[in-house]
Amino acid sequence: MSAQIIDGKEFAANVRSQVAEHVVRLKADHGITPGLAVVLVGEDPASQVYVRSKGKLTVEVGMNSIEHKLDIDTSETDLLAVVDQLNNDPAIHGILVQLPLPKHLNEDLVINSIAPAKDVDGFHISNVGLLGTGQSSMVPCTPLGCLMMLRDHFGSLSGLDAVVVGRSNIVGKPMALLLLGDSCTVTIAHSRTKDLPDVVRRADIVVAAVGRPEMIPGDWIKPGAVVVDVGINRIAAPERGEGKMKLVGDVDYASCAQVAGAITPVPGGVGPMTIACLLANTLTATCRANGLPAPEGLTA
Repeated sequence: MSAQIIDGKEFAANVRSQVAEHVVRLKADHGITPGLAVVLVGEDPASQVYVRSKGKLTVEVGMNSIEHKLDIDTSETDLLAVVDQLNNDPAIHGILVQLPLPKHLNEDLVINSIAPAKDVDGFHISNVGLLGTGQSSMVPCTPLGCLMMLRDHFGSLSGLDAVVVGRSNIVGKPMALLLLGDSCTVTIAHSRTKDLPDVVRRADIVVAAVGRPEMIPGDWIKPGAVVVDVGINRIAAPERGEGKMKLVGDVDYASCAQVAGAITPVPGGVGPMTIACLLANTLTATCRANGLPAPEGLTA
């Protein structure tokens, strides 16, 4: 048995296309252009690449892209002032402060200073609480992308047994809540889980989000299960030459693909969905801010 490969690049392109169509209608029918502001503090190379990519794709779907690049030694007061200015700007519908922040800045304080309705990362404590109680919220982008792909594959998730491996606030916990919202039976597994292979083996859906390269082998996977690999790990690849690296996920792709019914690859699986869902969240925030219905199929 060889698993169906869930193509995240193609899926993300489709999501961006849907977002772009909605943006065209918002402009034509209501004279509204969604605006996404990204705040970058310092010069972390990975963050710079990510912010550039976000800006390019934001413009491609017809939204306004605003970037605030601040020095690495920016004070907390000055950063909070920028966030406050964006909170009060009616042309800005989504605000994202790129993480990680320099060590002298309090990430929780900064994230919770963003207006919850503009918190397109879904990290504000109010959005966490709304999601946890099944209410309308801004949903973290990576779990939302995973949910979209799972809904597309299964149709209905109701009654399926899902195991989320990893309990982070960014992926594991919100992923579990989203799956619960779609009536899955959900287990959150982690480093202290007893008999982890047996726990994973019973799942119809396995979401791997632990940040440990190739931790989950194929013999942990129930035949026909769907495996969503959120992990992005850079490891040595001596077979490609001295000093070369490669990206792998949290599951051992080769062995899991022999058993699973469907699987997301790394790279090219969950990763592209994160930015696509950021744009979808910005669209949703724009619609809600203007008393318009949220776009169907682009939120939880």
